[in-house]
Amino acid sequence: MPTRIFRLLRAVASFEPGGAGTSGIARDTGLARPTVHRLLHALERNGLVERAADSGRWLLGPEFYLLGVAAAPRYDVTEIAGPHVRGLATTTGESAFFSVRRGDETICLHREDGAFPIRSHVLFEGARFPLGVVSAGMVILAHLPAPEIEEYLRRADLERAYGPQHAPDEIRRHIGLTRQHGYSVNPGLVVEGSWGMAAAVFDGEGKPKWALTLTGVAHRFPPERQPGLGALLLRQAHDLGQQISRRQAARTVRGD
Repeated sequence: MPTRIFRLLRAVASFEPGGAGTSGIARDTGLARPTVHRLLHALERNGLVERAADSGRWLLGPEFYLLGVAAAPRYDVTEIAGPHVRGLATTTGESAFFSVRRGDETICLHREDGAFPIRSHVLFEGARFPLGVVSAGMVILAHLPAPEIEEYLRRADLERAYGPQHAPDEIRRHIGLTRQHGYSVNPGLVVEGSWGMAAAVFDGEGKPKWALTLTGVAHRFPPERQPGLGALLLRQAHDLGQQISRRQAARTVRGD
């Protein structure tokens, strides 16, 4: 797939579920508006994007759903993660999430809300953040090999997009704390007052591929509560990683 089409589709996805205007997509991709207009109509003819009848905004099309259904048996582990996410939400009262690493980003795949009525809305299903941003991105980045972390920090300009609290030295400091505790803590770094904690979920090769997250308002994450929440996240993340690894091993044996 040509790079510019991939960039365009990623931009459309980032505006879900409300959709995006042609100018907004052009701005996000750096492509000329006439080029974006032409490419969008070509993708529309193939069902990869569609235009909302009421707003005229662009959305991902039905062909993406059908392609996703076909690929799901090999890649989707959300069904396995669901009980763990629900268990976290029920036990803690907070909002719980399951995210996956995709390249230099984490993508939220599943959300369950707990009983506490005040919630953070930074994360939602489909939300994408760079590694090092939000607790899921931080915990996955922290568990990568040091050379990979440094190479990423050299090319990622997190400070420009997310503020001085995401400068390279600040990211390194949070990596150190994350490695010390095993879980990450996001003390309102993206949205003031919106806190999060996350634990990495490892695949069968020991790579941090997914994350379980708890989010909520600041007063729900006092220092005395964090160790208990962190231990719960680590336990659920370990159990989930074991389940995923067993399923992947079974599929390999069957030749799926």
